Amino acid sequence: MLERAHPQGMSIQQIVAAFVERGERLSEATFRKYVQLGLLPRSRRVGRKGKNRGSQGLYPATAIRQLAAIRGLMAQGVTIEEIQKEFLFVRGDIEALGRQLDRVYDAIADAIGARAEREGAAALPEKAALDEAREVGADLLRRLEAIERSLTLHARMARAAL
Repeated sequence: MLERAHPQGMSIQQIVAAFVERGERLSEATFRKYVQLGLLPRSRRVGRKGKNRGSQGLYPATAIRQLAAIRGLMAQGVTIEEIQKEFLFVRGDIEALGRQLDRVYDAIADAIGARAEREGAAALPEKAALDEAREVGADLLRRLEAIERSLTLHARMARAAL
């Protein structure tokens, strides 16, 4: 799975290379255009190791699947404008929300663990609250994904009826 192979994300060059390996053409300019149009998630900046190396933009590995879906729709004659309006490409935003929530949960869990270690406590009330927050977050993500799938399906069916 792409996400496991690239947990930190992928550079634009890696994404382009993935398409080229499959025999498909993709330019960095086209990829950037889709990002600007809101069809693909924005990158997050990650510092490079070494002095004065700057930073690099990394995109979630799921952008490859989103890009493939966009190309599939375009091959069916769907325009970019229709994709933007009808297909609600928010799946990437939902996935980004999940990754951000995971970072928040991990940071809080680390703080709880440090406090428990300092105080010699086996369990803190915050641990139970964090577990509950994780469940609520997972439920929220499931609901948002279901809504997005339903709306996308309806848009596809309406498009097919034309």
